[in-house]
Amino acid sequence: MDQSKQHNLSALDAVLIGTVLLLVLGGAIGLFGSNSLAGATQVAMMMTGFLAALVGLKNGIHWDELESSIVRSTARTSGSIIIFLSIGALIGAMMLSGAVPTLLYVGMNLLSPQWFYPTCCLICAIVAMCIGSSWTTAATIGVALVGVAFGFSLSPAITAGAVVSGAYFGDKMSPLSETTNLAPAIAGSELFSHIRHMSWVSVPSFAAALVLFFVMSLSGGHDDNQQSHVGAFLAALEGAYDIAWYNLIPVILLLVLAVKRVPAYLAITSATIVATVFALLTQMPVIRHFMALRELEGATALGRAIWITLYDGFAIHTGHEQVDSLLSRGGMQSMVNMVWLVLASMMMTGVLERIGFIDLLMQALSRLISSTGSLIATTMGTSLGVNVLTGDQYLSIVLPGQMWKAEYRRRGLASKNLSRSLEDGGTITSPLIPWNACGVYMAGTLQVATLAYLPFCFFNLLNPLVALAYGFLGIRIARLDEHEKAAIAANRNSESSTLGQEKALAGN
Repeated sequence: MDQSKQHNLSALDAVLIGTVLLLVLGGAIGLFGSNSLAGATQVAMMMTGFLAALVGLKNGIHWDELESSIVRSTARTSGSIIIFLSIGALIGAMMLSGAVPTLLYVGMNLLSPQWFYPTCCLICAIVAMCIGSSWTTAATIGVALVGVAFGFSLSPAITAGAVVSGAYFGDKMSPLSETTNLAPAIAGSELFSHIRHMSWVSVPSFAAALVLFFVMSLSGGHDDNQQSHVGAFLAALEGAYDIAWYNLIPVILLLVLAVKRVPAYLAITSATIVATVFALLTQMPVIRHFMALRELEGATALGRAIWITLYDGFAIHTGHEQVDSLLSRGGMQSMVNMVWLVLASMMMTGVLERIGFIDLLMQALSRLISSTGSLIATTMGTSLGVNVLTGDQYLSIVLPGQMWKAEYRRRGLASKNLSRSLEDGGTITSPLIPWNACGVYMAGTLQVATLAYLPFCFFNLLNPLVALAYGFLGIRIARLDEHEKAAIAANRNSESSTLGQEKALAGN
């Protein structure tokens, strides 16, 4: 194609695309609420990508170039998609083996009415770290703890703030978390390196939150009769599983491999295999119960039960609704929506990159950037803005991540700075916005209004402030090392060569 026929993206085009992006994504979330991730958000992103492609075609860009940009954008997340699926299998294996139930049992035994608020926060952090889901933690343990708070005549708003704080800290620190995997996937950093880098900001913020919850607990009363709530939960766990220390070996193995910096896929799959073996050795009653629920019979029933756990997830019926809801999850199938979301978002961002929308937006925002601190502040502000405008925490990671990746590289900053900032500004702030899907979910699940629990989400409020302070003071800001610089240069040369070949073919 004659390149002279191509036109730069105009301001009117950019406003049109931006407006459609906000209206379509906002409409999907408004119509479907927290269920929008089941498909509505994905459709909205692909439709926005379609409109952006039409604008590109109007401006003289050949479809082959747009398609190639989509392919390149999607290819960047292929490794993370494999990790997403392997995490689904690991969650199922951890439930079957008794690893998560044992951790949950230990955590619930820590509960004491005298230290209710900090203990709530700590328990939710432990559970979320183990299962990688702030939503599941809130819907199970969180609901139980808010119920106990009513019985203790303690504040449900403070309790909800402790639940949200703990759940989001644990979610951020868990290699099983979707957002913790999504942020490095978008930014181009490595999963465990991302978690370690986040810990420099998140751990001090969480410690400060625990201190504040401790202060809040000093004025709270309690009713020992409400210990029956905890007793019933623990009894259900003991009745279903063989609770023992050796159930924690798969979790310990995963942590050791993470510390040893073993690649995420190898570490996760190794822990999955070990957890499956321990399930066969120590939890046969649980496996037989699962086989009965799935109506599996015959000589192959045991093998099929293990296989189903890994690809379709684990299920259990203890008679305790909250225990069943917490433990019945996992499987590769549970991660399919996440994979779908990534593919749809990469389709949209691939087109937006090629037509120049992201460059135009960055040029406008880059005027605000004069230092590393202002770059981090702008990144976090962009993530927060996407959270406010679209109500979707995943988009608050995806869109700013695509926008600012090149700027971090240009300034010689390691990609883990970007992935950390995306979580500090996006993931952390999502439950604080009443119309955000996370805010709606937490308020509906815990039965406490978002604006009521917001002042007590100490971790979620402190973490972004600490991150900003680190950015402006230059604390724990990682620079690109020589290996990363070489990898970026090689990737840039490869993309330039590919683009040159595509243009030559288009010209022919």
